[in-house]
Amino acid sequence: MEGSIAEMGKFIGAGLSAFGMGLAAIGVGNVAGNFLAGALRNPSAAGGQTATLFIGIAFAEALGIFSFLVALLLMFAV
Repeated sequence: MEGSIAEMGKFIGAGLSAFGMGLAAIGVGNVAGNFLAGALRNPSAAGGQTATLFIGIAFAEALGIFSFLVALLLMFAV
C-alpha cells in the first residue's frame, strides 16, 4: 500500500509540473505577439528590438524546459 501511494504522488507531481510547459508556451506566444503588435505600430524601431525578442523567447522557453526536466525527474529518478 505504501509503494502505491508514493507512485501516485510521483505521477501527480509530474503532471502538475507539466503545467509549466503549457504556461511557457503561453509565455512565448505573449512575447512574440507583443513584439509583433509593437513592430506593426512602429516598424522603424522593430529592428532594434529583435535581440530583446529572442532573449525573451529564450527565457520563457528555458522555464518550459526546466519544467519538463522536473517532470522527467519525478517520474523516473525518484
